[in-house]
Amino acid sequence: MESALPIIRRTEASDALRLAELAELTFRSTFEAANTHDDMTLHCATHYGEAIQSQEIADPNMATLVCEHQGQLIGFAQLRWGRTPDCIKAERLAEIQRLYVRPTWHGMGVAHDLMAQSMALAQAAGADQVWLGVWEHNPRALAFYTKWGFSAVGDHTFAVGTDPQRDIIMTRRVGPR
Repeated sequence: MESALPIIRRTEASDALRLAELAELTFRSTFEAANTHDDMTLHCATHYGEAIQSQEIADPNMATLVCEHQGQLIGFAQLRWGRTPDCIKAERLAEIQRLYVRPTWHGMGVAHDLMAQSMALAQAAGADQVWLGVWEHNPRALAFYTKWGFSAVGDHTFAVGTDPQRDIIMTRRVGPR
């Protein structure tokens, strides 16, 4: 008997702890090798705790999608509205703040499905463009976003703990590629 397919859904308040654990696990697995232990610990403590995720889930200017398989969260995407970098000119802008997948699920279409749902959610909310920041030394993510039709329009600083790093700002119009 085959196992059920993963499902994508909006988060609920009861997801905060599991989301915090997944967010830290995926961030660490993606960036730990390129950062110091202290910077990773500081970043995770200030961005991924249960209380922080509870606040983000409740924030009306954010939306969090999770991908779940047999009761386990395997990926997530967080969108937010209201923050616009100077290098983007748009009337109604949405940001994909985070999109991460558990490493054991890489290459299985989870990121694709989360991106598709994120773009649909941005469009339903009236966005005309979506933007994101991606670390300049993350070729896998850069290739993924380029494949989705995003293009570089600028950069900004993203601090991991005390280490200021360069993120490339990418954007694309909402709707068909």
